[in-house]
Amino acid sequence: MKQHFLIRLVRFMMLTLVVVAAGIPIARAATEPPVPVRMVPPVYPVELRRNGVSGVVSLVFEVDEKGDVVDPKVVKSSNSQFDQPALDAIARWKFKPGRKDGVPTKMKISIPLQFNSDS
Repeated sequence: MKQHFLIRLVRFMMLTLVVVAAGIPIARAATEPPVPVRMVPPVYPVELRRNGVSGVVSLVFEVDEKGDVVDPKVVKSSNSQFDQPALDAIARWKFKPGRKDGVPTKMKISIPLQFNSDS
């Protein structure tokens, strides 16, 4: 009986090695996205607030292994006068870095920043 168990164990181990060697993942890697821990609101352009102009700026950037924002860019904007305040604000944000298999990893993310004249 013990010999039968050992034969099955060896076969399982050989199958596992074949699967790993073929590059077939046995289990998916655990990935956690970055989480903001300090969010700085953008400075609302005075003239736009006075005129009741609202808008949104969609940004894309990387969060590095330390949780810092790297290379932010405007992807889409409802009003170009909101672009620079949005970029200035996002550069001051701090994140809990994203993780892959428990290791802090640089990740690209996208965030819309709202400018609401009512607030």
